[in-house]
Amino acid sequence: MERREVLKLSAATGTAGALALGPVRFAAATPAPGGDGGSDGGDTLTRTVGGHLPPGAPDHVYVPIEVPPGVRELAVAYRYDRPDVPDGTVGNACDIGIFDERGTAPGGPGFRGWSGGARSSFFLRADDATPGYLPGPVCPGTWHLALGPYTLAPQGLSYEITVTLRLGAPGRTPPPVYPPERARGRGRAWYRGDGHLHSVHSDGRRTPAEIAALARAARLDFINTSEHNTTSSHRAWEGLWGDDLLILTGEEITTRNGHLVALGTDPGAFLDWRRRARDTSPGAYARAVHRVGGLAIPAHPHASCIGCSWKFGLDGADAVEVWNGPYTAEDETALAAWDGALVAHARGDRPRWLPAVGHSDAHRDPDVIGLPQTVVLADDLSRHALQDGIRAGRVWIAESADIDLSFDVSGARGEHAGIGGHLLLDGGAAATARLTVSGAPGCTATFHTDQGTLHSAPIPPGGPATLTWTTSAERAAYVRAEVRHPADSPGTPGRMAALTNPVFLGVRGGGGR
Repeated sequence: MERREVLKLSAATGTAGALALGPVRFAAATPAPGGDGGSDGGDTLTRTVGGHLPPGAPDHVYVPIEVPPGVRELAVAYRYDRPDVPDGTVGNACDIGIFDERGTAPGGPGFRGWSGGARSSFFLRADDATPGYLPGPVCPGTWHLALGPYTLAPQGLSYEITVTLRLGAPGRTPPPVYPPERARGRGRAWYRGDGHLHSVHSDGRRTPAEIAALARAARLDFINTSEHNTTSSHRAWEGLWGDDLLILTGEEITTRNGHLVALGTDPGAFLDWRRRARDTSPGAYARAVHRVGGLAIPAHPHASCIGCSWKFGLDGADAVEVWNGPYTAEDETALAAWDGALVAHARGDRPRWLPAVGHSDAHRDPDVIGLPQTVVLADDLSRHALQDGIRAGRVWIAESADIDLSFDVSGARGEHAGIGGHLLLDGGAAATARLTVSGAPGCTATFHTDQGTLHSAPIPPGGPATLTWTTSAERAAYVRAEVRHPADSPGTPGRMAALTNPVFLGVRGGGGR
């Protein structure tokens, strides 16, 4: 590889702020008998190259690989140094992926896989590929290995890459088999699901078969594949769906400025991640998700890990993940921010409001699939019906299927609205909120409005408990409910067991929504 590093503009690499290095070249498609100095055997060609990235390196560094004709399989292994750094200083972390001869254009057909920092090697060929990568022919031309220096130590990052080409007949790529978009279901009903999960196809440790088994054990009706920056798992669920489990295809778009869950996208549709918030118009990622039929849901928007908190704004989003995995202070912050935004809709500033959802983001043991789970009122157990239910806010969130609840608000004249609905009342008329809960003994239920927590009551042991509270449209722009465990220490909120989306209140004839 040429040692000189050449800065390329986005027109050349397809992404802003990218660095293209000199190419890895192979002398011939067919090695000379006994090897030619570049071959490690009669049917392979190998090159090992290295380099150094300074602390100011861009987000994406591309290493061109000149692939000759006659290649059956391409394999890559890489490693990089991890020098000691002072306390409080980030060290080296470098992701990896690859684009084929069709180029690196954003969202283009050249994408062939991404494993982030989860793997140090991978292979691709027509009939198979490492999880995270897409099987297909290894066609001749210029491929691009994509390095993603996620964090860089003050000393910079030194790397070594070994590319191995195995020669032979290309083989056949089997057509992908994707999950169906509908399961039997129960007609119009509440369906439980987990829309944010990871398998071995990104940085998870569970196979799709293990995830499907755990989803059934958690009594879920649907799950969504959401691997980091790859669609390779879309074709990995054959034989794992059924009348009792709908498997949606999606992706977690994992950028340097936050993560976005794409829920229920068209099978095989790849969503590119290579933009920062400063380079992207508001709502651009959401529009990309919508073009392939998915919902755009910012994930763990207030997470503290590097690059995890969502900085692209909420324009075009369909919902927001306010509860991610076991309930923590980060979820408390996300919940408070979401609750504060509800007033904009009640005021009439936003024709749409963002429903709250919750997902496990489970990666490996002991992560619990279905902790939490999103419970959606949908017309049937299908991709589009579930999406419609989420968009409409007909959603509540629970820590497990052991908890069941119903929540509605009614007026004195028989007016009624359920979760996600709007209730118009006569001026001064009473509005009665009713919450029925089971499976949460020892917890406390609270009713919340735009003014804050206005009523709480303990949930008695035994069977389902029904709690009521009365307000009015003049006193409350909306009402929602929470169910929490006892606090671990005085003065702190208890861990969440369940929460609902709101019912909005308005005065009939008074411009209320």
